Amino acid sequence: MTRHLVSTVPIGWDILGTDLLDRAPDPLRAALTGGVEYPSSSLADFITPDGAPPQRMTVTPGEFFGAQWGYVLHPEGIEVIAATEHGRGPLVGWDTHPLSRVSVSPARWTPGQPPPVITPSPVPRLTTIATAQSGSTAPSRRATRR
Repeated sequence: MTRHLVSTVPIGWDILGTDLLDRAPDPLRAALTGGVEYPSSSLADFITPDGAPPQRMTVTPGEFFGAQWGYVLHPEGIEVIAATEHGRGPLVGWDTHPLSRVSVSPARWTPGQPPPVITPSPVPRLTTIATAQSGSTAPSRRATRR
């Protein structure tokens, strides 16, 4: 996931689409998307005001430009930072169940506290990607990238 989200994009993302779920088991994909499919699009065609080539940038707390959330990818998970708090956020592990409920209240994303994530009960059993690939004859759902 880190490689896809950070390393393979030239500058950044405009939209993260359902192509991130390629090779996910069909029941999980349907539960997360409701059947709506759309591709990711990067900022590769972004034009800067002065005409210079666009570059990646590092954003500091003072430069959030009115954004409500910041995200930092780590090998063990994604750190979610509520911009209104301007502190390090809690880490949501990559192994967090994808159907978990997540609070959208910035006040609940307190540094040093567990992330406000509620795992569904009971946790639905998901087919692993390897099992889904070996036993599935369903066509690939790769979205066209622009």
